Amino acid sequence: MKTIFITGASTGLGKATAQLFQSRGWNVIANMRNPEADTELSGLDNVTLLPLDVTNLEQIKSTVNKALELSAVDVVFNNAGYGLIGPLEALSDEQILKQLDTNLLGVIRVTQAFIPYFRERKSGMFISTTSIGGLIAFPLGSTYHATKWALEGWSESMAYELNPFGVDIKTVSPGGIKTDFVSRSLDAATSPAYEEMTNSLFSKMDGMMEAASEPMQIAEVVYEAATDGKRQLRYVAGEDAKALYAQRLELGDEIFREEFGKQFI
Repeated sequence: MKTIFITGASTGLGKATAQLFQSRGWNVIANMRNPEADTELSGLDNVTLLPLDVTNLEQIKSTVNKALELSAVDVVFNNAGYGLIGPLEALSDEQILKQLDTNLLGVIRVTQAFIPYFRERKSGMFISTTSIGGLIAFPLGSTYHATKWALEGWSESMAYELNPFGVDIKTVSPGGIKTDFVSRSLDAATSPAYEEMTNSLFSKMDGMMEAASEPMQIAEVVYEAATDGKRQLRYVAGEDAKALYAQRLELGDEIFREEFGKQFI
């Protein structure tokens, strides 16, 4: 029985991925900041809940060690993250640091903790949730995009580093996902100077969420990445994300950026 280690498993995509892999006969180690608050995953066979805050380096080390004591691990799914929206000049340094610490450094730290284990086994896989926001950019999301574009480049470099040891690294880039992400995992700052742009973005966001995927649809793409045997780096997930990314590739970066930006400015 194979085992997947999932961060950010309390809600949304992380929880759906845990449920899907469990239903397909996998052993699941589901990590979240407050496992005691879980009401669903803990009742499933072959699912173990562990506490993990990806901004806490010592807890990462202890949780990874505990996971490896419990079971061999085949796949690590770096999924924990949140969104920060607002004009850069309105963001506090604390908000910026939290965004980088969670979305980027959290993924790097968890991965680093598992690399020696996978390298010595000569097998294993890292999958990270990036976002269509790691391939295209929206206004007022500069620090969020900084983390997601960074993960795309980091993953590409890490593939060169890890593949010779039989270890794979992949990214799953979803568009919108129908979860409570906006209400639960979105931090925002505002400034009167950017009010028109902010209103435009949030009005467009409502429309985007209508075209969003269900969490289980994106979880299926994570499962595909984990099991298809391909040394493919990037999986664009969801019809909305695929359409936007195809449009960018077709038009080229500059024309796409000009046309896309007209919606908001």
